[in-house]
Amino acid sequence: MKSTASSKKKSPVQTQTNGHHNQSAPSKIDRTSTHKHTFTREEVLRDYTIASESRHASYMGRREALSGNAKFGIFGDGKEVPQLIMAKVFQKGDFRSGYYRDQTFMLSIGEITIQQMFAQLYAHTDLAHEPATAGRTMNSHFATRSLDADGNWKNLSEMKNSSADISPTAAQMPRLVGLAYASRLYRELDELKQFAQFSHGGNEVAFGTIGNASCAEGMFWEAVNAIGVLKAPAVISIWDDGYGISVPNKYQMTKENMYALLQGFQREEGSDSGFDVYQVKGWDYPALMETYQKAADNARKHHIPAIIHVIELTQPQGHSTSGSHERYKTKERLEWEREHDCLVKLREWVIQEGFAKAEELDNIEQKAKESAESARKRAFEAFMQPIREETEAVLAMLERIAADAQPMSAAEIQRFASGLRAIKNPERRDFMSAASWSLLAVRNEAIAAKAELTTWLHKQNELNRDRYSSHLYSASAESALKAPIIAPIYAEDAPNTSGYEILNACFDAALKRDPRIVAFGEDVGYLGDVNQAFAGMQKKYGELRVTDTGIRECTIIGQGIGLAMRGLRPIAEIQYLDYLLYAIQIMSDDLASLQYRTKGGQKAPLIIRTRGHRLEGVWHSGSPMSGIVSFVRGIHVLVPRNMTQAAGFYNTLLRSDEPALVIEVLNGYRLKEKMPANIGEFTLPLGVPEILRTGKDITIVSYGATLRLVSRAAELLAETGIDAEVIDVQSLLPFDRNGLITESLRKTNRILFVDEDLPGGCTAYMMQQVLEKQGGYQYLDSAPRTLTGQEHRPAYGTDGNFWSKPDVEHIFTAAYEIMHEAKPHDFPVFF
Repeated sequence: MKSTASSKKKSPVQTQTNGHHNQSAPSKIDRTSTHKHTFTREEVLRDYTIASESRHASYMGRREALSGNAKFGIFGDGKEVPQLIMAKVFQKGDFRSGYYRDQTFMLSIGEITIQQMFAQLYAHTDLAHEPATAGRTMNSHFATRSLDADGNWKNLSEMKNSSADISPTAAQMPRLVGLAYASRLYRELDELKQFAQFSHGGNEVAFGTIGNASCAEGMFWEAVNAIGVLKAPAVISIWDDGYGISVPNKYQMTKENMYALLQGFQREEGSDSGFDVYQVKGWDYPALMETYQKAADNARKHHIPAIIHVIELTQPQGHSTSGSHERYKTKERLEWEREHDCLVKLREWVIQEGFAKAEELDNIEQKAKESAESARKRAFEAFMQPIREETEAVLAMLERIAADAQPMSAAEIQRFASGLRAIKNPERRDFMSAASWSLLAVRNEAIAAKAELTTWLHKQNELNRDRYSSHLYSASAESALKAPIIAPIYAEDAPNTSGYEILNACFDAALKRDPRIVAFGEDVGYLGDVNQAFAGMQKKYGELRVTDTGIRECTIIGQGIGLAMRGLRPIAEIQYLDYLLYAIQIMSDDLASLQYRTKGGQKAPLIIRTRGHRLEGVWHSGSPMSGIVSFVRGIHVLVPRNMTQAAGFYNTLLRSDEPALVIEVLNGYRLKEKMPANIGEFTLPLGVPEILRTGKDITIVSYGATLRLVSRAAELLAETGIDAEVIDVQSLLPFDRNGLITESLRKTNRILFVDEDLPGGCTAYMMQQVLEKQGGYQYLDSAPRTLTGQEHRPAYGTDGNFWSKPDVEHIFTAAYEIMHEAKPHDFPVFF
């Protein structure tokens, strides 16, 4: 099909002066299109009603934030009309990956109500009232519930789906790659046809939305390029109101016009490579309908992606409740926005086309305002009622305590109670604070009523742990922590084989066992990855299941997130651990928080595979561990010492429903290991360290490649009379769930943590877990110690590496120094 603007013609540039659009540019619609839509009066008035309710809800939401009933507000006013149209072409099974301007779209597809919208604004933690996030994200962050109460997949092909929004600009784009690409896999892989729960033959479209200013982000361009290369059925809408907060387009993008920049993606007529690129005015109701029908039909039927640049939109209340747009828009621009408000223009069109008279639209607007206000009141009352009841319960208990307290204490409690009563709309922290300080006031008094309040507070803390801290990890029966443990079995004549062959056999068994498993990354496909763990797999299972990608780490992870959200089991490879930094933001903000920010409503069991440690040089030594562990809570982080352990972890993870990062030892692929007979079945538990060498004098804790050095150092220590116990952590997230390391410390009374990370990094994390969380401090006879890499990145060359990262001599010396302090006569200083 032909785009609305031929690539051979010069497109009219969307000119601006202080953010003011040129009003003479026509909507770029191919008027020869066969996609003519006949509007009905019922349809038009329904749309007008939804748009009016949405607009009034935006106005009321801003008022609520400014009055203090809500903390912050960001809304979709000014974008209503194109979202109404997008909703018309959005079908069951489709997915949205959008941002915080899409409230009208969500209202129109019936996946949010005005009352739920306000419940989110008030941060209502009850899923019955706020099903998107249970109050865990700020307002206008939308999500549908892909999972049932037990964490099992619903029938996504019979739902209108929205992936869970996040705030970082353009960060919704990487997952859009996978959400769209999944349709191609479901269409082209016969073995996936059985999974009708997730797709009807790959006919689903993934709809992405983004603001004009966020299109300056690298993630946008990387995602657009990846979608085009993958020929994935996505329809991307750019809501362009001319600004990014206060900054006009002339500071955002070359030529001030996204449409002009996107022409390079325009596919040639008759080709299936590239995008259909459109430009249309955001207030032009019929032109929008033609555009979206063409784009969605082509994407759905032929898997041709589309980009729709929606121009001449407005933002009547400015960016958010944090400021006023009158501060940065000219009077001329503000007047233009009033005249070209999409609701004003829709009203004009409805009257002009004879669908309704002005009086009828006035009546619709008034009823919409009343309806929105009624929904707001219901939402606020539903939010406040349980808090008020809990507040009254606390006040009653405080009265009972004060009645039996000493006069001075009673007066103090009455002061706390009076302060609590004076709060018009209390929060839970208010009564928790009053209760805690009141108990402190009577801490030395024997009052029976104290027990009642203490018990009540403990119960409240449990309830609030569920409200605010649950579902960081899976709570379902498929949690990785609940996976059955199956030991490896070795035949008597088990061959010694290279580590990469262990992994190759593991992945071969997995791909054969589960058709939902797909693997992709740089050099993964034809070459079989740089270390050959997927060698021969593409030839055996096909290019769609074992696939090469471009150099695009951020969207490799995003591709995996989207595929996992649509029921597939992706293994996404980042070639080296150091390059994970390109993707760490999307791992942290999107993947790691997905189950948490939806309170178990969505999941993405993506396995991220990479390799690191022990090479030489600044960018191939693979040791940014503390940054990773700090940023990705919500993702399991596993650090196997060899490829057999890695295979066990992969087998565990592929039986679970959680995301994980597996860091293989970079110089271990050619080392020999015995091949388990049950290579595709045996599993390894998460969060369970392994004692590699028993000892009684000192515990040395490490992980990954460094363990070979630690084991050699332990042998040398034994020659001097020091009996070291060596423990392989194996899993950093979770970490030592059963307290094995503390049990070792109870025996040895001395401990040394070793890794290649920076000082204060993962060794400090491990020390905190053992000494503080597990209570290991009480067994220490010597100061605990860490041995890490230097603060700088590792220098190149063998000597540069030696003086940058721990080696055998360093580990030996550190342990020896600890023993010297304890027994200087037995272990004299020799250096």
